[in-house]
Amino acid sequence: MKTEIGIKPANTAEIAKSLNILLADEHVLYIKTRKAHWNVEGADFLTIHRFLEEQYKQLESIIDDIAERIRTIGHYAEATLAGFLAETHLSEESRAKNDSAGFMKSLLGDHETIIIHLRENIDRYAEEWKDAGTSDFITGLMETHEKMAWMLRAHLK
Repeated sequence: MKTEIGIKPANTAEIAKSLNILLADEHVLYIKTRKAHWNVEGADFLTIHRFLEEQYKQLESIIDDIAERIRTIGHYAEATLAGFLAETHLSEESRAKNDSAGFMKSLLGDHETIIIHLRENIDRYAEEWKDAGTSDFITGLMETHEKMAWMLRAHLK
């Protein structure tokens, strides 16, 4: 059944495309956070292990919310690893050392990349694509990533 929510179909297609790129970024960041959670080593292991668990659980929720937003506007969410890797702004990484500071710096950089991307597109959703709902949704995600980045940054002091 056709989705009739007061946004032109061409606009919902662009919104879905943009949100699927964000979904790809979130999945890559989620996997990198899980990798850090599983593999971190050092005297601070338990503290960082627990901290990273909180972070990946937040990312799980974000991922679900983005996919549901895509469905809400009448499109389908990307759901393949190949699709995520083709669309993401982030990159996978290999690490020789599994120290908490190295993982934290890498994850912080990814959060900051997502924050910048979100900030650059907030107005586009509302103004260009006439979707204040997604603009508001993206603003909330940006604020969540800003707080997660702050927590990572605080660990690096």
